[in-house]
Amino acid sequence: MTRKPTAPASAFFARLGRGLVLGTLLATGFGAHANEAAIRKNLPERLPNFPTIDEVRQTPMPGLFEVRINGTDIIYTDAQGNFVIQGVLLDTVAREDLTKKRIDQLTALPFDKLPLKDAFKLVRGNGERQMAVFEDPNCSFCKRLERDLARLENTTIYIFLYPILGQDSVTKSNHIWCAKDRAKAWEDWMLRNITPPAAECDTSAIARNVEFGRVQRITGTPTTFFVNGTRLPGAVSLDRIEQSLQARR
Repeated sequence: MTRKPTAPASAFFARLGRGLVLGTLLATGFGAHANEAAIRKNLPERLPNFPTIDEVRQTPMPGLFEVRINGTDIIYTDAQGNFVIQGVLLDTVAREDLTKKRIDQLTALPFDKLPLKDAFKLVRGNGERQMAVFEDPNCSFCKRLERDLARLENTTIYIFLYPILGQDSVTKSNHIWCAKDRAKAWEDWMLRNITPPAAECDTSAIARNVEFGRVQRITGTPTTFFVNGTRLPGAVSLDRIEQSLQARR
């Protein structure tokens, strides 16, 4: 009797291995979709007024899922949405704040997407480094930041007037924008407490700044942007600004 030639055992196990890998990937994919579906279903059902879920992602921690809401807010849950954690996820091996890293990714904004025509410039030295700041003239933290920015070297700072603290902020912003020398009027007020003189002009740029900030979720002042897309909220230290300027590539 003539037998049909059989494939070597190694070929059989190679095919088996590929099948197992494919099956594992498919099962993992189905499991991830099932977990996401359970989370999207259970959290809104069990928590009244729960925000719309923008995204569900598995974290590096087994069994823990990231839930993104309100655009850039992060919470964590298990695979079934039975428990919710609000806080910071730390990788103790890499010594890295994974929550901050993720939020930095979500809030990053390419520098070339900033409407620089609606800002004015402060130039230090040769101005080769660039950054942009959204500021309210009545913001005490902005005034503190400006004292540090005055010490920067070789930097162009784009100032976006962003009056969100009331009508007086709008009035001061309008007068600064309409000044013959916007940079001087700004620094006179922010550094020397000299009230900007009354002036009138087209101030639609300020309204555009406020709308841009609303879309980009700029919820407080100061908020600083760097060439690499990094966003830093608050009056961060001069050292932190220098680090971000050095990491601009």
